Amino acid sequence: MKRSALAGLFITAAMLASPVFAADKTDSLCQSNLDRINNGKALLATDTSGKAGEIDTAVSQAKAAHAAGDDKKCIEITSKAIDDLQKIDKGGNQ
Repeated sequence: MKRSALAGLFITAAMLASPVFAADKTDSLCQSNLDRINNGKALLATDTSGKAGEIDTAVSQAKAAHAAGDDKKCIEITSKAIDDLQKIDKGGNQ
């Protein structure tokens, strides 16, 4: 059940990351993606692929972009990090 709940969470995040959103919603999407990544970090405890460091770096870059007002860049970075977390959840080392 844990895996299916996490998979549902990440699928929802992928759908929310589509580019059809209006510009005024990008701030909340950026923050929402950061929250999803923080919630998904439990997967990294069992990861041996070395992605934990990459995810942490991505979060730092996304937070910096968000602070600079570049929410589009923040969403781009966090979407990739969410994809990486999905791959870890599926057992992939890509």
